[in-house]
Amino acid sequence: MQKVMNMLHNKILSTALITLLAVGAFVSCSNTAEENTEDAMTIEDRLEQYTPFELNADMSQLSENQKEMISLLIDAAEAMEEVFWMQAYGDKDQLMNSLERDEERRFAEINYGPWDRLNGNEPFVEGVGEKPLGANFYPADMSKDEFEAWDSDSKDDLYTIVRRDDDGELLTIPYHEAYSVQHQYAADKLREAAELAEEPGLKNYLELRAEALLTDDYQESDMAWLDMKDNMIEVVIGPIETYEDRLYGYKAAHETFVLIKDMEWSERLSKYAALLPDLQRGLPVPDEYKTEEPGTDSDLNAYDAVYYAGDANAGSKTIAINLPNDEEVQLAKGTRRLQLKNSMQAKYDKILVEIADLLIVEDQRQHLTFDAFFSNTMFHEVAHGLGIKNTIDGNGTVRSALKEHASALEEGKADVLGLYMISELRNDGTVTEGQIEDNYTTFVASIFRSIRFGTSSAHGMANLIRFNYFIENGAILYDEDEQAYRVDFERIEDVTNQLSEQILTFQGDGDYEGVDAFVEQYGQVGEGLRNSLNRLSDAGIPTDITFEQGKDILGLD
Repeated sequence: MQKVMNMLHNKILSTALITLLAVGAFVSCSNTAEENTEDAMTIEDRLEQYTPFELNADMSQLSENQKEMISLLIDAAEAMEEVFWMQAYGDKDQLMNSLERDEERRFAEINYGPWDRLNGNEPFVEGVGEKPLGANFYPADMSKDEFEAWDSDSKDDLYTIVRRDDDGELLTIPYHEAYSVQHQYAADKLREAAELAEEPGLKNYLELRAEALLTDDYQESDMAWLDMKDNMIEVVIGPIETYEDRLYGYKAAHETFVLIKDMEWSERLSKYAALLPDLQRGLPVPDEYKTEEPGTDSDLNAYDAVYYAGDANAGSKTIAINLPNDEEVQLAKGTRRLQLKNSMQAKYDKILVEIADLLIVEDQRQHLTFDAFFSNTMFHEVAHGLGIKNTIDGNGTVRSALKEHASALEEGKADVLGLYMISELRNDGTVTEGQIEDNYTTFVASIFRSIRFGTSSAHGMANLIRFNYFIENGAILYDEDEQAYRVDFERIEDVTNQLSEQILTFQGDGDYEGVDAFVEQYGQVGEGLRNSLNRLSDAGIPTDITFEQGKDILGLD
């Protein structure tokens, strides 16, 4: 595909646009990496943070048309891969050609650039400075003061990049123009896949998503995506999450998931989304922070992932999805929650069990279960639909009010409200499998797993904040004799509800200054936690997984 893209690129993009795009590409700007101490991580150490996992699924259940669709969707995903490289770094080929060792090139591929995502975006290539907070969505030399003083209606649009014109003035370029070659290629592949679609809802979605890539208007395709119910083949594609923009959290990054629905597991999960309105009314927060009515058309399904690309594949890997992010669509139709069962099982088996054996006290390890891990993750995604999407004073969305902190706070909200949901549903008898102690213990073990994603990750920051808050308020205790952590089963529910109220209040008030101070207070790695995390590394426990994936793995070549 690269050769095709290069030919199209030369034909379509003007010299002026290439110049504008190049302004944002990263260059060597300091000697940060050269100042590493003797105990700095080697490239081999960094690679050992990951353990490989083969993304595969039972393809025998699919028709020939469905198999061909997956092949086309992977083609479209490769275009999103190219775009994300531009957004996260700049010129991939230039970086790869500058690296001498295969290990460095492999690690750059995992991280989509020369910064280690699991270690606070620390540079691992000599001569490369710190990663700009705005990645490559903005000019590297742009200050916040300059951006905020700039009079532009489109500067905070999800689907524009910011560049400088020939006079050095800031301007915006819509995604469908900046990445026109890749968007056109992906749109063509989606339309080819639509011709093969056997389910009308999927066909409609693919056609609308193709059009959205060419216009940057995604709302209609988001609505169509929510209307799909019976499709076995699933694709999430386009500019979606804003985690990569750590400057403001305004810009959506490109990604793709290609998935196959697990019909049996999905049937088991289908009952939970309908419970959202009642759960919303019972949230542990004053009434003014829960006046919004969650969409009742949400659904919840389990999938085997067969391909990740772009933002989805960068650093730590997503194991569940809650989309779309458009607040208007959420309030009108709800969301869809996608549990990626095979990826989840890989993280449980290869990482979480080993973490618990080292950092959870022996008499509580019996409560670590995959079912609890699955349900905690599932209810985390469902909980994204609870709470509030718009500030209570009518001054816009929570996302726009909290800027770069919005993603981490939203992930933290979903974690604690997920636990709240499990407790409520156990109390009324809706959930009967296992014990609440399973959920609590598995939840706490998972905090250590997610903290290791680093503070550059919204999920990593959310878990770090929660760990410190739980320690401070007695929900987690450190056992000096075992050098491990104990869950206080008597305290954790109250502390969880207390933290839930704090987060929901921050969101409803759109209190940027309050959240900023909260993150500063609780978003720090203390000595005790650092020692515990070092023990995990010393024991050789990987931090996350990488994928062996593609058409050859699936037998589609």
